[in-house]
Amino acid sequence: MPATALLFILVGLSLIGWLTARARAARFKVAGQRFSSLPGHFGWYVALWTIVPPLIFLAIWSTVAPALVTDAVLSTPAAAQLPPPGFDRAAILSEARELGAGRAYGAFHGLARLLAPAYAAAQDRYDWIATAAALLLAFAGGAFAWTRSKPGFAARTRVERIVMGALLAASLIAILTTIGIVLSLVWEAGRFFQVVPVHEFLFGTHWSPQVIDARDPGASLGAVPLFWGTFFIGAVIAMIVAIPFGLMSAIYLTQYAAPRTRRWMKPILEVLAGVPTVVYGYFAALTVAPAVRDLAVAMGISWASSESALAAGLVMGVMIIPFVSSMADDSLAAVPSSMRDGSLAMGATSSETIRKVMLPAALPGVVGGVLLAISRAVGETMIVVMAASGVATLTLNPFASTTTVTRQIVDLLTGEAEFDSPKTLAAFALGLTLFVVTLLLNIVALTVVKKYREAYE
Repeated sequence: MPATALLFILVGLSLIGWLTARARAARFKVAGQRFSSLPGHFGWYVALWTIVPPLIFLAIWSTVAPALVTDAVLSTPAAAQLPPPGFDRAAILSEARELGAGRAYGAFHGLARLLAPAYAAAQDRYDWIATAAALLLAFAGGAFAWTRSKPGFAARTRVERIVMGALLAASLIAILTTIGIVLSLVWEAGRFFQVVPVHEFLFGTHWSPQVIDARDPGASLGAVPLFWGTFFIGAVIAMIVAIPFGLMSAIYLTQYAAPRTRRWMKPILEVLAGVPTVVYGYFAALTVAPAVRDLAVAMGISWASSESALAAGLVMGVMIIPFVSSMADDSLAAVPSSMRDGSLAMGATSSETIRKVMLPAALPGVVGGVLLAISRAVGETMIVVMAASGVATLTLNPFASTTTVTRQIVDLLTGEAEFDSPKTLAAFALGLTLFVVTLLLNIVALTVVKKYREAYE
């Protein structure tokens, strides 16, 4: 049975259980018996017991079933013609699986056509087994809950426990996902550092993964130029654009703008945060980069690159403006009005009040916003992929070519290099380094913001 049809049936059974249990519980109340929960609680108790067990079973079955189907196919006579375990064998089985599921209409290997009917039959058989088991669990769970739905039964407590368990599981997803990401990065980076010493990677000044000496791979994988390019584009050029414009826009919106103007201007400014980064990348590559190069040529810099750090940094700074502006806006708005009123009452002008009272008081929040914006800029990918260069250089010239960590990760993982090669594994080492840097920036920023909030709440 198709998964969608089975899901509709389970939802229908759950709805039936909810309606019947609620109606039954309503009669408890009419009879004047002890009624510890509302009728709706009894309905939800039966409905949850009807749908949750089969869904858990189906989630587990979806991870087990592919192996069972493959084992069933391998037991057929046609499977004896398969090559030994390896890439060719996996490719034939994959083609047969796609043909059997009806997702493909041709195959490169003739043997895949012979195995496709076996795949279809095995998949059908196990699908019906899963359907029967899921329906059996739904009826068994619903019947179990129905028998317990009696006057005095604490259905509300049981439902709340189930909901709390679901909320706990949902909250753990983000934590477990983060742990999985960190473990995968650490594992693959550890394999890289078995080949390339840590000090050569972190402090080496020559980055050329295309030409790696097998005797000394660390000589071509020094990441200092990448770290410098990431810092130069994301934390210097981008922040030179984002901090002044973001801070000035926040000051204007909170201190000078009329309420009607603020209602219009603030959403327009925040639209920048919702623009896809690939759009910024196109804008940087097709508009800003040529303009920057023409400007450099007009200034007499004939060797200016069309993939300069300045072009990527300018567009990245524009993208970061809403982050700085929003944090500065919130920080200025959180400053007690008595401080502003006292300054004005002492004879200070509005500009003096902003410079000497409001900004110093809001400085921790502004600094926290800037640090969060830097971490966002350091991890940006699409803009630097489309506008920055792939050449790793150590330069202070904004018109010269330079690259970033994220650009190199993309380059290293989009090619035909072997997965176990130092070139490919270097991407995981770069990813781990970038993860640690952004994590530290976020921790510092959140610590600063927390101290600011504690001071005024």
